[in-house]
Amino acid sequence: MVGTTPPLPRIALVGVHGFGAHHLVNLDRLEAAGTLKLVAVADPNPPEAGRLAQDVGIYTDLTTLLADDVHPDVIIIATPIQTHCALGLAALAAGADVYLEKPTAASMAQFDELRAAANAAGRSVQIGFQSLGSLALPALAIMINDGELGTIQGISARGMWVRDKAYYQRSRWAGKRTINGIDVVDGVTTNPLAHAVATALFIAGIRSADAIESVETDLFRAHDIEGDDTSAVRITPKEGPRVVSALTVCAPEESHPSVRVQGTEGHAVFYYTEDILEVTRSNGMSSETFARTDLLENLLAHRSDGTALLSSIENSGAFMRVLEAVRTAADPRPIAEEHLEWIGEGPSAHPVINNIAHWIDRVTASEATFSELGAPWTLPASTSATITVDGVDLAHHVNGTTVASRLAPRPYLHPVTTAGGVLVSDAFPLDHPWHLGVGVALQDVNGVNFWGGKTYTRQSASYEWLPDHGRIVRTSSEGSAESPDTQELLWLGPDDAEILREQRTISATSLDDGAWRLTLKFTLTPAGSDPVILGGPGSNGLAGSGYGGFMWRLPAAHNVQVHTAHGRGEAQVHGRSAAWLAWSADFAAGPATVVFSAPPEAADPWFVRANEYPAVASALTWDTAMTLLPGESVSRTFNVVVADEIASDEQILRWVDTL
Repeated sequence: MVGTTPPLPRIALVGVHGFGAHHLVNLDRLEAAGTLKLVAVADPNPPEAGRLAQDVGIYTDLTTLLADDVHPDVIIIATPIQTHCALGLAALAAGADVYLEKPTAASMAQFDELRAAANAAGRSVQIGFQSLGSLALPALAIMINDGELGTIQGISARGMWVRDKAYYQRSRWAGKRTINGIDVVDGVTTNPLAHAVATALFIAGIRSADAIESVETDLFRAHDIEGDDTSAVRITPKEGPRVVSALTVCAPEESHPSVRVQGTEGHAVFYYTEDILEVTRSNGMSSETFARTDLLENLLAHRSDGTALLSSIENSGAFMRVLEAVRTAADPRPIAEEHLEWIGEGPSAHPVINNIAHWIDRVTASEATFSELGAPWTLPASTSATITVDGVDLAHHVNGTTVASRLAPRPYLHPVTTAGGVLVSDAFPLDHPWHLGVGVALQDVNGVNFWGGKTYTRQSASYEWLPDHGRIVRTSSEGSAESPDTQELLWLGPDDAEILREQRTISATSLDDGAWRLTLKFTLTPAGSDPVILGGPGSNGLAGSGYGGFMWRLPAAHNVQVHTAHGRGEAQVHGRSAAWLAWSADFAAGPATVVFSAPPEAADPWFVRANEYPAVASALTWDTAMTLLPGESVSRTFNVVVADEIASDEQILRWVDTL
């Protein structure tokens, strides 16, 4: 009949407490607006008397609700994670469309079952990632597609929230990985800060599980729970930039979680709980607050006129791939009490991980995990081998295969410590994330950047991001933790063309007074029949920046003293040749001294930074490029003494005499 008003969609809500209470408030709003009709709720703990209209049916569970004459058009499910699959299947079997709270299910197998059931029933399933309704997302997509941020290098999610003991005591499933053999997978990555991961995947254009090449997890817990409360996750898609997340509920205070899109010409930060998009480019920073489409309203529009779902079950496949990686990973490692501070008492007490904001920032800047960064509450990364002297682990050799391409993947040593355990190396520092511990790198090898970061070119007389990063891969290695390690390496261009072959030998020996000596020798030879030109910023015209070759990045320290036999302080040693160079400082774990012996093969200048950042390098091509003809080689040998305490000049000279 002309003019007949279609009946309002009939809505049932399963789970009225927890996040279900938010749904009730939203349903009140939409019912008052004449958009829908709430006809029933189901919860073993019913809402307080008078909370609902008298004509709303109240049931203890979904089975009882569906057995009655209710016939909901849409069923909202806001229940514990482990119930999502069974309740979703029941709702679909009843012929209803479904709004299912995140995460979709507790395993990939359950997700596949739900998706298949939805397709078979011809019903729609919206997943409750509310951030995907933000109008900031299409605006950001246009910006990315129009190249306003340049080439996208990476996407990262950052979240720092606070959860106390009471949060994990509120229900029997909170913080659990399983209950009686049933998957729950409740952790920071899959529940409280799951929106950060889902939003980052959406921005990256990664929708399906099949679009992902790999997911690497680094899971920890400070609370006495099964699940993760502090985690780094790295997602490598089959196409496009990687996505990394660094999340914790063990922060000193809550801050707005965000997703950052890093481009060569700028970056954008989306604060998804606030719908704020901040964009920073060379001409300054802009900020805009956007509106948000309610996901239930979006589902109702989809039912009435075919409007595309903003958070469909189909597009949650990528997030489910992440959840599956968390589910099947080893149990999160507990963080020792020495790295924690507990705030409050009783159920209100919550842990704070020492310096957690710093480590989260480093994960998102470098695309490295907490373990790869060497955060003090982690174990060495699985991609490393140990260097041992007199039964003490003193250094770890990392193969570097997981390093982000813009940082020039390559092998390196980190962490390196004194015999007393003082850390004297750093990797992926915030100021230069491409500085990787102790190793060998050059910024210009036939136009390929093996150093990482921006490239300095003579043509532009400036540093700029270029698609010119190579990688150094180890093809063979002989030796053990206690004996010299001889490695064969290939220097490969962006197109995987072989440019250089390297032989690198690393050994360690104990010395008097608890010190030990690291010896690193490398030999570079053209890999093909063409000459290879070695250079860097110095040889390309940037005065005083002739770094390239052997490099040792040190951690931040106080009371730094750097000197040679000819001068003291950065200004007196930088850019000058000397038989040795000593670096002493008060590091985080105590005082230590590192003494570098110049290579016997050539009097290369030292590259030293003590003020802007802490680093020592030996300049293979200080201000002049070096050409290697086919069959020619260049070698350098470095002996480095690592010792506890601040060594006297007399002790330094005694060590130097033995090198």
